[in-house]
Formats: sequence, structure tokens, C-alpha cells
Amino acid sequence: MLKKILIIGVALLACFTLYVALIDVEPNIEQQEDEIMSPETERNDEVDSEDPSEKASEQVDNPTLPEVGIQKMDQGKSVQELQESLQKAGYEINVTSKYDDETTWAITDFQLQNKKLDATGVYDSQTKEKLQKALDKKLTIDPGSRLSKPKQEQHTNKTKVIDNPYEILSIVNKHHALPDDYIPEDLVIPDVRFPFQEDLPQKQLRKVAADALEELMEASDEEGLTIFAQSGYRSYDRQDTIFTSNVDEHGEKEANNFSARPGESEHQSGLTMDITTPDLNYDLTVEFGETDEGKWVQQHASEFGFIIRYPEGKEEITEYQYEPWHLRYVGKKAAKEIMDKGITLEEYLGLK
Repeated sequence: MLKKILIIGVALLACFTLYVALIDVEPNIEQQEDEIMSPETERNDEVDSEDPSEKASEQVDNPTLPEVGIQKMDQGKSVQELQESLQKAGYEINVTSKYDDETTWAITDFQLQNKKLDATGVYDSQTKEKLQKALDKKLTIDPGSRLSKPKQEQHTNKTKVIDNPYEILSIVNKHHALPDDYIPEDLVIPDVRFPFQEDLPQKQLRKVAADALEELMEASDEEGLTIFAQSGYRSYDRQDTIFTSNVDEHGEKEANNFSARPGESEHQSGLTMDITTPDLNYDLTVEFGETDEGKWVQQHASEFGFIIRYPEGKEEITEYQYEPWHLRYVGKKAAKEIMDKGITLEEYLGLK
């Protein structure tokens, strides 16, 4: 009897060990594949690899991917080629030759399905490489599985909830709000100076913006300037607390000139950082624009993909006071045009 118990025990232990091993291995397989992460993807990849000649013949039918460097607001043949490629990948979008909301959604959704890509809505070199591989290997893509397709915008007086909060050109203002449950998946703490030591959420930015801020701060250091990061990401609930406090102190109308209602704050996007300098006792004040640091940022922020989101003289458009300390990441291409022309993000996107 004891011998039988021992045999059963050994068998059970072996099964348990195998089960644990399978659980541990599965994520590693996903990491090694470095593709669109789904069971169907892994199976299809294995099938294709068994017959190289068949796979090669299938690739002939794949559309030509355009060169990188196109994004929302662009139009032309390159955009058309990208839209045709996205259709081939399974995205039901119209071929309009204009990089519209649908195209931005498809790119963002594809990026979100790929752990190695920054979800920005911009067609960059890394996205091209992954999309080409997905088309060549017939990998399974599930359109809309990570980001719902944008709805037709209804023109009403109510604030519109943003369909694609991940795109770096998303507009966040008093008429376009982020979802109350939106928390960026890629928040990190940039390696820059802060006037406090605690690892608070306000130190965080989305990775693509954090990397750019590090480059901006390094360049400013080389010019002998001293810029400190002060306030980055804020959750919906944190913004609600801040706005309520400002309303209690100043009244709702006055508070909404300098403080956003929850959902309407760019800080929730993870793409915004308020900056300051020791000369101002680390305060956020319009005097920052007159400092050497503020003047340098005005001239060079776009080189790193940032804009002064609330510029002087544009209060009627932004509906907020002048804030020379408020940096918003939009990518180098859009930032250069916005800053060179002296316009706002609303004007760039054709909303004003």
C-alpha cells in the first residue's frame, strides 16, 4: 500500500512540475517571438515557416509600405499606400490618401498589440518594421482588440470624450476630454531633476515624452541653464481634487482660467510636464518666460518634440492663461510647425 501511495505521489508531483513549467514558459515564448501577441499568431508563424517557397509566393501579394515620417494631417500617395497596407492587415478603413482619425486609430491599435512599440499613432520606422513582418508572415492581427474604432463625431455643445487617448496629437481641452478611467500603460520616471525627492506620480511621463524630456534637459545643461521638472502625470481623481480646491478658493469661473476640470487636463495624458527653475523658487509663474531658461525653451523645445501648449496672445483659442512653463509633447514634426508658425495645437489640427 505504501508503495502505491509513493508512486501516486511521484506522479502527481511530476504533473504539477510540468504544469508550473508550462505557465512559466508561455510569457517567454511571447517575448522571443517579438510579434503580435496571440495564440493564433504563434500557430500561423509555425505553419508558414514549414514551407518557405509557399510563404515567398504569398509575400508577392503584399502591398508596398511607404517610407516613414508620415502622421496625422499628412496626405498623398504615401498615406494611400499605408492605408492599403492596413486594409491588407484587416483594418476596415477608407483609402482617402489623408492620414485621418481612422488611420491614426489603426496605427495606434497595431502599436498597442505590439509590446515593443510606442503607442503614438505615428507611422515610424519601428512600426513599419513590425507591420511589414506581420504582412509577410501572415500574422494574426485582431483590429480593434486594444483600441475601439473611433465613432462618428457628433457636433454638439457637450464635451467630447476622446476615442484615441494614446495618440500624441490628441487634443485635450475644454471641449475634448480624456476618459475618466484612462491611465497610460507606459508611464515612467524620466532621469531629470525634480525639486523634491519622493517618487510621486507627478514625476511620471509616458516613455516617448520622458525620453524627449531627458534630451531637452541634457541640451539645456550644456548651455549652462538649470531647468527642473515640476509636475507631470496626474490621474483623473487627482485633477478632480485640484480643481475642486481651486473652485473653493477662487470660484468656478476664475478657477477654469488656469485649472482644468477632471478629464480636461493634459497632465492626465502623460505627455505634459511643467518645468521651472531655482531662480523662481521652483514656482510655476509667467515670469518663467523671461528667464534665460524660459527663453531657451521657447526657441528650442520643438527640436525635442515639445510645444508651449498655452502661448501668450492665444488665450481666446486655448481658453487658458499664458503658461510658458507648460510643455506638451507632440513629436518633432508637429512641434516644429506649431512653434515656427506661432500657432496652437487647436489651429494645427484645424479645430480653430
